[in-house]
Amino acid sequence: MPDILNTPEFQEFISQLGHGELNLITGISWFIITTILAVIGGAIGGMILAGKDLGYQFSALLGGIFGTSGVIPAVIVWLFILNYFSNSQ
Repeated sequence: MPDILNTPEFQEFISQLGHGELNLITGISWFIITTILAVIGGAIGGMILAGKDLGYQFSALLGGIFGTSGVIPAVIVWLFILNYFSNSQ
C-alpha cells in the first residue's frame, strides 16, 4: 500500500483532486466519494429519525437507500455545470 501512495500517478491524481481539475477520472472519483458519503449520512439520518419505530438496522438500510436519491442527480448536474464553467474560461 505505501508503494501505491508514492507513485507519481497517484500523487498527480491527488493533486488534481485538490486543485479542482475536472476530468473523467476526477469526476468519477468525486461521484463515488459523494455517493458513499450520502449512503452514510442517509443511514445515520434514518437511524435517528425512525430507529426506535422500525428498528435501527432496517431504518439505516432505508436511509442509506433514500439518502442517495437526492444526492446522485445533484452531483451529476453540478459536475456538468463545473465542467462547463471550467471549459468556458
